[in-house]
Amino acid sequence: MTREEHARLETLDTILRSEDVRERIGAIVERVRAELSRKNEAVMTWESLPLAIFGRALPPGIRSAWVFVLRAGADTGAERHPNSCQRMMSFEGSGNMQTGEPGQWQSNVLVSDPKALLERRWISIPPNVWHRPLVGADADWAVVSFHTVPADELIEERPDSSRKDGRNR
Repeated sequence: MTREEHARLETLDTILRSEDVRERIGAIVERVRAELSRKNEAVMTWESLPLAIFGRALPPGIRSAWVFVLRAGADTGAERHPNSCQRMMSFEGSGNMQTGEPGQWQSNVLVSDPKALLERRWISIPPNVWHRPLVGADADWAVVSFHTVPADELIEERPDSSRKDGRNR
């Protein structure tokens, strides 16, 4: 990770450590989690976040933000974003955000412990890099994700070989 990218993640981390921001995102996480519990077949649910939640402190280039809650045991399949850099933080729980190529994945286990190193809580995924979240069987995983394009412009590509059932078991 470059020094510049590390600084961006530190800025985002500082914002997300704010008690006010954590409370507002926490309420959204609970709403998204409740939606997941109502959708028995879904492997994840999500909601786009208004950037106003973060005040004026966001680094330049952040154009959208999201909360995802991924079901325990989920494998949502591989995806990539050709038009956006993604920066993602483990908000509650933990999971493995694999990157690379289908069949040649590199593990990036992320945790939500605020005392853990930045690199254990955050990941930067450049444009066009395949990524695939795997969630342990014990608990759902809530993440906050930032993109460099507006929500309505984000392109999501999936390989033909993505798992149909979305399960890691």
